[in-house]
Amino acid sequence: MPNFSNPALENLIRLAIQNGASDIHINSGTLAALRVHGELNYIRETGIFTYEALQRFVTEILKPAQLEKFMQTGDLDFSFTYEKQRFRGSAYREMRGVSLTFRLVPSVIKTLDELGQPQILKTMAEKHRGLFLATGPTGHGKSSTLAAIISEINRTRKAHIVTIEDPIEYIHTPAISVIHQREIGTDTENFASGIRHVLRQDPDVIMIGEMRDLETISAAITAAETGHLVFGTLHTQDASQSIERIVDVFPPHQQNQIRLQLSYTLLGICSQQLIPTQDVKGRVCATEILITTPAIRASIREGKVSSIRNALLTGMSFGMHTMEQDLARLFREGRISRDTAKSFAYDPAELERALTMQFPF
Repeated sequence: MPNFSNPALENLIRLAIQNGASDIHINSGTLAALRVHGELNYIRETGIFTYEALQRFVTEILKPAQLEKFMQTGDLDFSFTYEKQRFRGSAYREMRGVSLTFRLVPSVIKTLDELGQPQILKTMAEKHRGLFLATGPTGHGKSSTLAAIISEINRTRKAHIVTIEDPIEYIHTPAISVIHQREIGTDTENFASGIRHVLRQDPDVIMIGEMRDLETISAAITAAETGHLVFGTLHTQDASQSIERIVDVFPPHQQNQIRLQLSYTLLGICSQQLIPTQDVKGRVCATEILITTPAIRASIREGKVSSIRNALLTGMSFGMHTMEQDLARLFREGRISRDTAKSFAYDPAELERALTMQFPF
């Protein structure tokens, strides 16, 4: 646990914890800000942080090797624990000097039920091979969803679970599974290298913090294809776009082969957003769920994205629904307003149709 020489920084961290903030923003020469229930608010109690104070803070919080890398590149992702609270941090230089952003990682891993996730996601914890993706914008709960699925496996299966993260967020305590958590830059060079090496470590389940490039995506598909259960995240908007993104990252001459591999390995996709509640006292998760039925596998092989969307719209019997259908459900339950539903819809016209229908999920 780091020791901070600046009491105002400690006070800011405590304020964030007390107020249930999701993120802390600390900048040179300006007030710090906390993100609470999705909204940023400046914090006057801790005053303005100077460039010198943040420089000292960086040297206190980073390990020597991390500090050296930050001084060379001007960017660094890291994690740390302070008073039993886990943080994911990002240090970066900008025009005013050093800036820091901290994400507060809940100390207790919530279950899928506690997160309000559809029951169909529990079946993903029972699978023994294939690829499952959590997608959506940054800060909308993808890591929490995957942590809940990993925790479900840990409680119910005797499996060897390996996570590859940048940095490690949720810390899993082994229950009946064996769990190893590896951090990029500390325990392994990068995601692609970590996946290649983990295949020699007798894994049953592999969790990849972010599938951000061709090498990582290719290694993840190969791992799923060779009989492992693989979980990963993508920063894509919806299920159809996620499939396109995976295919498009490859050169044109490889794309037909990737479609074929993906059609065999993909188990499903959960695209999610955290939506402000009607009372503005919290956020609720809205999801789009794709489950790869034989029809969807055929559409992936043939590159028919529009067919995938149609299958989503009519796939409730398989546990599927669109983002608009879930937003309409949350509105009917009185949890979000109509205007909020509209502002978060991927397709406003589809939302209007969904608002007039009843969906039993």
